[in-house]
Amino acid sequence: MDTSLLSPKSQCHRVHVTLGIRSYSIIIGPKAMEEVVFADHISGRRLMVVTNEIVERLYFENIAQNLKEFQVDKVVLPDGEKIKTLDGLNVILSALLEGGHDRTTTVVALGGGVIGDIAGFAAAVYQRGIDFLQIPTTLLAQVDSAVGGKTGVNHALGKNMIGAFHQPSIVIADTMTLKTLPKREFAAGLSEVIKYGLIGDRCFFDWIEKNLDGLLAHDSNLLTYAIRVSCQIKASIVSKDETEQGQRAILNFGHTFGHAIETFLQYRDWVHGEAIAVGMLMAMKLSVLQGGISETDFDRLKVMLKRCGLPTSPPILMTAQDFNLIMMRDKKVIDGQLRLVILQTLGLATVSTEYGDSNLQKVLSVHCTAQ
Repeated sequence: MDTSLLSPKSQCHRVHVTLGIRSYSIIIGPKAMEEVVFADHISGRRLMVVTNEIVERLYFENIAQNLKEFQVDKVVLPDGEKIKTLDGLNVILSALLEGGHDRTTTVVALGGGVIGDIAGFAAAVYQRGIDFLQIPTTLLAQVDSAVGGKTGVNHALGKNMIGAFHQPSIVIADTMTLKTLPKREFAAGLSEVIKYGLIGDRCFFDWIEKNLDGLLAHDSNLLTYAIRVSCQIKASIVSKDETEQGQRAILNFGHTFGHAIETFLQYRDWVHGEAIAVGMLMAMKLSVLQGGISETDFDRLKVMLKRCGLPTSPPILMTAQDFNLIMMRDKKVIDGQLRLVILQTLGLATVSTEYGDSNLQKVLSVHCTAQ
């Protein structure tokens, strides 16, 4: 896997996602938006930039300077998860149709995970599929949602239940954008960074724990390294299982619990990474009951999440019954069986239906009463 610097003077690194004709690079580092030659990754002359009202004010002019040779239209959506719906999708599709865009248009997703997911889904379905590229501006998007080709929108009954796999032509993770990220959103992104250590690299988990203060202080070198390793782990998994037929499902560690929280809250109040933080802690407790993880390691994770300012308990009104009802509508339910990701040990995850319902109910009971 190519993780070399782009040039001798560059501070950016390249991680390659190997998927045959759908292969692409992730460019990571400060001022990555300025270093990438967009024309090398865009085949047509027309672009539709999809962003939100906050990111548009901060970064649209930055990328517009590098897109002068293209005809650029844009859609500016409201900020937040509430726009990630079929109605929000229709706003983008209507703009593409009203602008007379054809199959040579490229969609540019400029923003966090919500923008990347909904813009990518629009690209996947518009005229049965057009190109798109990702410029993630949040830590969570840079290490997770912008990589791997999962696109989609939410439904009132379930998170990400409507979508498609559609790979970008390039991902440009400019770490300078993290300087303007609210503290809460930054912490939410760290929950996904921690996830990669838990499921794929124990040494990386130890490194995060050791360097967490530096990461929280936005140390540029530490951040670039954390994003690069996270992307390497995800790229390796996605390259082997693009459409989540097997191994890729381990990337959902804690997500079944976390998505249930988001659905219960109707995608309000909490941001995605906060729900995933609690979900990971619940999945860790299940792993303890399965015998793969020690209570000490569970406590290590809980302390790390607290140091980040992330929640460690579900919403106060959410019950075990709420979890059970919502999780049985999850995409990971097959033939009536809920598959969950558990850890065999730190750095090694597996997808299983053999966790025991009594253990699951014990986890739900403990966490829903530990408010």
